[in-house]
Formats: sequence, structure tokens, C-alpha cells
Amino acid sequence: MEHRVVIVGGGFAGLQLAKDLKCPNLSITIVDRRNHHLFQPLLYQVATTVLATSEIAWPIRAVFRGRKDVTTLLGEVVDVDVEKRLVSLKGGHAIPYDTLVLATGARHAYFGRDEWEPFAPGLKALEDATTIRRRLLLAFEKAELETDPQARAALLTFSIIGAGPTGVEMAGIIAELAQRTLVEEFRNIDTTSARILLVEAGARILPVFHEALSQYAERSLASMGVEVRTGRPVTDCNEEGISIGDEFVPSRTVIWAAGVQASRAAVWVGAEIDRAGRAVVQPDLTVFEHPDIFVIGDTASVKTGEGMLVPGIAPAAKQQGKYVAQVIKARLKQRAAPPAFKYRHLGNLATIGPSSAVIDFGRLRLKGSIAWWIWGLAHIYFLIGTRSRMAVALSWLWAFTSGHHSARLITQKETLKDEV
Repeated sequence: MEHRVVIVGGGFAGLQLAKDLKCPNLSITIVDRRNHHLFQPLLYQVATTVLATSEIAWPIRAVFRGRKDVTTLLGEVVDVDVEKRLVSLKGGHAIPYDTLVLATGARHAYFGRDEWEPFAPGLKALEDATTIRRRLLLAFEKAELETDPQARAALLTFSIIGAGPTGVEMAGIIAELAQRTLVEEFRNIDTTSARILLVEAGARILPVFHEALSQYAERSLASMGVEVRTGRPVTDCNEEGISIGDEFVPSRTVIWAAGVQASRAAVWVGAEIDRAGRAVVQPDLTVFEHPDIFVIGDTASVKTGEGMLVPGIAPAAKQQGKYVAQVIKARLKQRAAPPAFKYRHLGNLATIGPSSAVIDFGRLRLKGSIAWWIWGLAHIYFLIGTRSRMAVALSWLWAFTSGHHSARLITQKETLKDEV
């Protein structure tokens, strides 16, 4: 009789698990709300017109076309019956399992101010990226038509809330877009006059990096014309702009890069939940009292050997996927379980602008063009398939040598869509 493994989520953790989990008498079902796997680390480059959506996303079915033991289903999970071992989908379908793996990821969180979301979209899905891209491009288009100086200034003010890697990378590329890419394409506006504002409530940008690298990143952003504000949180956000403390900044394009919230997967299985909604798991990444249920990736609250929380980044998710594959194979072969999951940190990387990046490997810290090349090669390496690697490499080469971004189309439907 086949052992049925159901994986909810086709992100880095779920995909890695399915790839590594090959065993006789085993069937794998992957359920996801979307039909594609997304390379999230480069999602911001879709939002900022550098890459096309097809260059960082791949149909999950295509990834496993050669695996007859893997079934892919497009569906939204709404609940789990842990007693009957059933995964319930929206629409009434139910999928039985012997082993369940929840790898449902996370969405952006607004710290109790969900009413800000329409004005400050976050960046977790392709739809988010295309929304932000549309707003960025339309801001320049509307400014070209605007005759009122104050209204034009508000249109050309771009605010990014949150200065982690995503916020820093977004600010750098928007600055490049305004300072280099669009300069010769508009007649009524000077795109170099655009104001790019990066707001961080904490004491410094890139807080998980060494302080010296954070300082370098801030200087690099300043040289590109980015205005960095630290030490004061955003207190309000609406269709007219943002408030930093008591200061109101008119800004018609606001991007949220400040925080994430886990999916409701922990609630489905009655797991203990941390402040970000993540499921607190056992050392083998199972749920307490449910050894047949694993929770991995951004959905899980996992501690390192030093008691620190494992970061919600792609390498961590892939390591957890590999580990759970080992545990399941050991169980099926009735062998001793592997030791408790141990996270191996590979370092922090962030790009700032053309030929500028920072890399923190702990004792080894790199910055500037060398770091930028390493950052680029690392991301190309982790892309799926030769075609994607070549496409991204060519897009980057074109942007680097010409200063032009290749994904700057606004479809007619998007153009006519009502904006906030």
C-alpha cells in the first residue's frame, strides 16, 4: 500500500522536499493556490521593471513532469482534519494523507494597521510585483501630464517602508530607474528630480548585517540620491502619502517592506503559535502530539542551536525541505531517525545598485563590485533550469550595459484600472 504524502505549498521548502523525497511505494501530492513556483529573492526586480514574470516563475507541473509519483493540484486549503487525516480544499474537495507537510509561506504584515495595505502594497507574489510595477510606471506617466508643481512632486516621491534587504534593493533600483533608465524618455518632467525615501523604524538599515556593511549600504544609497530615514516609524499611510512621526510626506507611490505574517496553517492543526503566527515545531519539525504533520519554511518557528529564530529566507526553507525528506525516508525504511534539524547559515546578501552589494558571511564581509558579482552568480545558480539562468543573465547584462530595463510594459487593462 502506498504511503501518501501531501505537501501544501510549492515554495522553496515544499519544492525541495518533493525533489528529495524519492522512495518506493510513495505518492506525493503538492497543493498550491498558484500553478507556479516563484523565485522570491528576485521578485523585487519584477516590480522594478528589470525582469519579466516568466524569468522568475515556473509551472510546478513542469518541474515534476518526469516524476510519475508526484501529483500537482491547484487549490486553496481551508482546513485540516487531523483525526481523519484529511486536507480540505475550497470548493469541497478533500485529500487524504498519511504524512502532511505544511509549507504555506507568509504574507506581508502591517502590525495591526491592515487599512494601510491598499495604499502600501507588499511584495510576496507575482500579483504584488505587477501591482507595484504598474504604480511605479504610472507615477511617471501621470507626472508627465501634471502641471501643478506640488501634485507633480507627490507623484515623483516614492516611499519604501522597511529597510531590510528587500527595502534596500527596491530603493536602489527605483533610484536607477529615475536617474538612468528613464532620463531621456520624458519631455515635461526631469526624472532625476524624483525623491526616493527609505524609512526604517530601527536605528539602522539592514539590521541583520554587520554595522559596517549597513553604513556602507546607507552611503551607497545616498550617493544614488536615496533619502534614508532611520529611528522613526511610519505613523500613518493614506492615498496622499505617509507620516513619519509628526511629519507628513506627500507620496503617491508607497511600498511596504517592513514585516511578514505566517499563513493560517498553524491554526488548521492546532499548533502553538508565535507572535508572527508561525507554528512552533519540535526539533524534528513536527507539530507537538502530531508526528505525522511537519511544518517548514516561513510557516514554522524554528530555533537554532544558539536559541535564535531561523530566518525566513530561501536557504533555510530548502534546508528544512531536505531534512524532512530524510526523516520521512527513514520512517518508511524503518531506520533510525536523523538527528534534530540543525540550521546552517550561509550568510546574508543584499544588492544596492549597479556594481554595489553587501555580503555578510560572519567573519568574512564583502562589499562593492566583488560582492555584487557574487550576489548575481549565487542567484543565477539557484534559478530553476538553464533557460531561466540564461534569460536572467541576459536581462542583467542588458540592464548593466545599456541602462535600460526590459520589462516596462503597462497593459491597456492595467492602465485603465482605477488606482488608489
